[in-house]
Amino acid sequence: MNDYLLSVVLGIIEGLTEFLPVSSTAHLRIAEVLFHVSLADGYWKMYSIVIQLGAILCLPVYFRQRFAKFVSTFPQGERGDRTPLTHPLGLTLVAFVVTAIPSFLLTKVIGKHLENLFIMGDSLVLGGVVMWLVDAMNAKWEAAGPDAPQSRIHTWAMETMSLGQAVWIGLCQILSAVFPGTSRSMSTIAAGQVAGMSRASALEFSFFVSFPTMLAATGYTLLKSIMGKGENPIGVSQITGSQWGILGIGFLVSFIIAYLSVAWFMAWVRKRGFVPFAIYRIIAGVLALVLANRMGG
Repeated sequence: MNDYLLSVVLGIIEGLTEFLPVSSTAHLRIAEVLFHVSLADGYWKMYSIVIQLGAILCLPVYFRQRFAKFVSTFPQGERGDRTPLTHPLGLTLVAFVVTAIPSFLLTKVIGKHLENLFIMGDSLVLGGVVMWLVDAMNAKWEAAGPDAPQSRIHTWAMETMSLGQAVWIGLCQILSAVFPGTSRSMSTIAAGQVAGMSRASALEFSFFVSFPTMLAATGYTLLKSIMGKGENPIGVSQITGSQWGILGIGFLVSFIIAYLSVAWFMAWVRKRGFVPFAIYRIIAGVLALVLANRMGG
């Protein structure tokens, strides 16, 4: 396949899957196997980081009004009952720190798993089952709404989240770093639902906490890559004009598709829930395991 067309295809895959609870890492790895993209090539290693960065940067654009509102109400919040730690921005930072420190310490372990299709397939299947069970557990309370008596859902908006919920979600997010295929989105959404959050509030917090988490992770890896350090490095001086164009296409396509994906996902979840994504994860996981067996992992 022509590299420019390949860049468009990979950009679409990254943009579609980065924020859906289906694991963009697993989907990109499967696509790279199918399209014979060599991960031993430092350029394509860096390319996957660049298009992920494109997807991540759609968040401050899509949520610009929410970001502006949170900044303007920091630290007391709209109702004056928040603190720097319990304001939505503070909770986002708490979840990020809880995730970032252990993930950084586990960098070597994470690196060994990043390209393993067997781990990705197992994580997709197990994560799908967990997501299905958790969403089913909350389904009747979602349908009943916030006024239902004795509801297990007590957090319907980010503005009313607790510090404990943020810490719990940050801890669960570590799983997605250690086991590729788990999906950062899936782990944060399911963790939020278990902690008594509604689908919409868990999803929105998932988006917010993903921005600093993924920006730090991709920025760090990209910096190592272009400085000629780390695994399969490539220095900026080694990239040709054509390769810069391929990077730009992937970045732009990923940004646009991710923006549209976020808008669609927010509308879908408010009405329907996560079960279809759980079913898809299980199917994709089985297919990944079949592919891993055929390709030898």
